[in-house]
Parts: sequence; C-alpha cells; structure tokens
Amino acid sequence: MTDRLTIALAQINPTVGDLRGNLARLRAARAAAAEGGADLVIAPELCISGYPPEDLVLKPDFLNGVAAVVEELAAETADGGPALLVGAPWRDGSAEDAPLRGQVYNAALLLDGGAVQAVRYKHDLPNYGVFDELRVFAAGPLPGPVSFRGVRLGVMVCEDMWTPDVTECLEESGAEILVVPNGSPFETDKLEERQQLAVQRITESGLPLIYVNQVGGQDELVFDGASFALDAGCRLRAHLPAFQEAVGLTQWQRTDEGWRCNDGDLVEPLEGLEATYRALMLGLKDYVEKSGFPGVVIGLSGGVDSALSAVVAADALGPEQVHCVMMPSPYTSAHSLEDAAELARLNGLHLDEIAIQPAMEAFAEMLRPVFNGLPADTTEENIQARARGVALMAISNKLGKMVLSTGNKSEMSVGYSTLYGDMCGGFNVLKDVYKTTVYGLCRWRNQQKPAGARGVEGRVIPERIITKAPSAELKPDQTDQDSLPPYDELDDILACLIERELSLAEIAKRGHGLETVTRTWRMLENAEYKRRQAPPGVKITRRSFGRDRRYPIVNAFKGPL
Repeated sequence: MTDRLTIALAQINPTVGDLRGNLARLRAARAAAAEGGADLVIAPELCISGYPPEDLVLKPDFLNGVAAVVEELAAETADGGPALLVGAPWRDGSAEDAPLRGQVYNAALLLDGGAVQAVRYKHDLPNYGVFDELRVFAAGPLPGPVSFRGVRLGVMVCEDMWTPDVTECLEESGAEILVVPNGSPFETDKLEERQQLAVQRITESGLPLIYVNQVGGQDELVFDGASFALDAGCRLRAHLPAFQEAVGLTQWQRTDEGWRCNDGDLVEPLEGLEATYRALMLGLKDYVEKSGFPGVVIGLSGGVDSALSAVVAADALGPEQVHCVMMPSPYTSAHSLEDAAELARLNGLHLDEIAIQPAMEAFAEMLRPVFNGLPADTTEENIQARARGVALMAISNKLGKMVLSTGNKSEMSVGYSTLYGDMCGGFNVLKDVYKTTVYGLCRWRNQQKPAGARGVEGRVIPERIITKAPSAELKPDQTDQDSLPPYDELDDILACLIERELSLAEIAKRGHGLETVTRTWRMLENAEYKRRQAPPGVKITRRSFGRDRRYPIVNAFKGPL
C-alpha cells in the first residue's frame, strides 16, 4: 500500500476513428507524465476511439481495431512507467455479433504492468440533446472501486458524475478518490455547472475528485478541456488550461482523514466572450484540419458576419489559409467595397473581386420566357445570393479549400437566408452565435488577440463594419430591420423560444409585443426546412440547431389554441 501518488491529468485532442493517431497522443502524454514521475495517467472518455464515435461502434472491424490498440498500449506499460486509465468502446467477450446484441460498453480501462488490469463500464448513458449513447452502448452495472497500487479509485465515466447514484455506490464500497474521465462539450457557463456538480458529489461522499475532460473539435461539438482536481473540502487544487492539450501533474498524499491533493498548476478559467471566441477558433480549426482541407474560402461582403468569420478563420488557421472573395452587385455600396478591402488589409488576407452582374443578367435572360410579365420580387434577390454561392463553390472545387458560410443564429432562426446561396458551404463558424453576440465578439477581438491565435495583433475589424446598419444589399436602401425586429429584441425572443422553450405569453411578459413574439415564432417554425439543409457549425449554446433541437419539417401546429 502506498501513501503517495503522482497522478497526471492528460487532456488530449483525439480524432474520431484515428486509432493510430490517438494512440500516438496517449504515448506522448504518458511520456510527458513519466518525466514528472507520474504513477498514473488519466485520459478522457473514449480517447482511444475519439468521442463521440456514434455508429462506428456498430462496426465489428472498428471494435477489433480498438481492442488491438488497447492491447498494444497495455503491453507498453510493462516498462515500469506510469499506468494508464483510458476510455474505449469495449466489447463484452469476443463474440463478433456483440454490437447486434447491445453488448458494447463505454468503458474505462486500467492498463498497468503490461495488461488490462481492470475495466469499468459507464452506468448512466445520456440520451438527450446531442447525446444518444443508448443507441450504441449498453449501460453498465453500478461500479465498484478499482484497486491501483493499494488505492481504491472510484472510476465514474462522464455522465455518471451528473447524478448521485454512482458516487453513492462507490463511496459505500470503499472508494478513496473519485476519478471522472470526460467528453463534455463546451457551452457558455458549462464550466461552472461541472464544478458545481463535482462539489455536490464531494459533499455527498466526502471524497476528493479528479475530472479529466478532452479537448478539441469534433463535427459541431467543441471540447474545452479545463480539467481540474478538487480536494475533499471542495477546494480547487489544480486547473488545466482551456482549449489546448495539456498534461498536468497532481501530488496526492494519504492522511488520517483520507487522501489530500497538494496545490498544483492553477490556470485561470476562461469565461464570457473570450471563452466563446476560443471555442469558435478551436471548433473551426479542428473541423478544417481533421477533415484535410488546406484552408477556407469566404464570401466577404463588407458586413459584420463575414468580417468576424474571416477573422476567426485567420486566427484559427493562419491568414495564408483564408481566401476571401468580394462579389459586388449593382446594389453593393461603395462603403461595403471599402470595408471589405480594409478588413483584408488589416488581417493580411488574400482578397479577390468577382462582380456578379453578368450572372444576374444571364439568369434574367434565361428565365425571361418563364417570368414574362411577372413583377420582380425576392426571386431576383435570391438569384444574386445563389450566383455568389456558385462562384464560391467553383473556387472551392478548383482550389480544394472549403467554403465557410457566414450566417449567424439570429438569421438561421427566422430563415433570413437563401438556400443554395449564402447558406452554401461546408461549415458555419457562426451558426450558433446570435447577432448581438457577433457584435460583442467583434469588439472583444479588436481589443485583444486570444492565446493561440495565428492572426494579427491589434484592431482587426474596421469600426464602420461594427457600427453601420446591417444589410443584405440585395435591393436599393435595404436593411435587415426592414424585415426583422431590432436584433437586441429579436435575440431575446429567440433565446426564450429556442433555449428556454417559454410560451408566447411568457415571452410577451418580458416586455415584448405579443404580435412581434408570435411573428418571430412563426418565422422560426417555418424556416425548419432551410436549417435541415444548412452546413454544420460550432455549438456554443445549450440548444443549437441540429440534434439539440428536433422539430418536424412538416408541422401544422400554428400556435396556441
């Protein structure tokens, strides 16, 4: 029995399906921990496969590959170095048809002395929001502690910490330290919620707790890391940085009152606009780089959304990987041309100009026999947006770079966008960002450059882009507020409808006109068919568009009866 332990928290950035790459990251983390004299390295949930692996878990060949990597990594622990606690989808037994019988588990495996010494299964499988683990995993039984060098570790995987049952079982069966491997996606204010839940589990059990979260982007999710350790008095003893890989060492000592964690590295947590901006950067960076694109193409309009998208892309990927295109029409203002050019100059971005008037005239001539005698309407406006989409996709095809669409959550909510036009693209970094937050992020980025950013220092967005009235510039003297309520009012109504699911009457009591609330709700519901065809984008709120919010496209419910 030992009285001292050095435990390393290894928040790594795995890629779903990249078994060899994830193995290399775990090896590197273990080597770094060994230099610090670690006895045990704790890695995130499902770090062997990457998280979330979704229906890959249903493929026997994939599970065979996971098992082979685990065996290889376990064999390496015979070298006398630190043990590893890793996460993997784990088949119960060797039957090839196990996935068909539901006998695959979200598991934590203790690798030590050249072998898999213990396996614990996730008990509480989340089945809400973006999570559907009940689809591919079987729920494990309530776990008992894992014995590691005479210390009883209470291993509970991610969601197992969110309710008291697993903690109670572990405490009653003699656990001494709670260990929580995680794949917990970023949301605004999520870090505080995690720590509050950890405090609840500590208070209930009297046991210290180690929380290790993965970092990195995976499809629409971004994981922020920010791993931590709390002692039995709920005091924060270690806190790793957010949005970057890190290996942090914690020193533990047995006392008469249980295990005590000495003070380790305490990195200040990120919050507010800085945390949101860093999440957007990392989500975009990993989506582009893990997908193998050499960079992005952006339609730069001179407006605030495309400006912020371009700056985030420059910070995430480097200015040399961002190809901007200004596509003026006869309705494009001189100041939009000037603002786009100034933004490109400030950020060192390549900017091409391709006028779309020839395409507009060609479409008008092509469609004249069908449109003959009909007045101009939004059809002609949408043709402009679609001509721009065709140009961007052509550049993407020729150069190999991914088109980054630039619509924000406010616009996506009410359908203020054009299918196959400004919605064109492979990814949308602002998909879950309300318009009012777009402005806040622009002002924040003009004041400081975030850690890890590859873009330039100083002011990056011209002030006029932030202060002028937003406009699609698809007809003379057009502004967004011709069709929409003011954005501060619209965004509050939308947040109440989407994130909080309040009734129309409850929202009106917040000071909004019932007619405006009702019109906004109807625009939100009527635009569902557009959102189903939109590209993915970084999730930053509690309820983003996608699997978080599943409404029928064909929907005849028109409001309160």
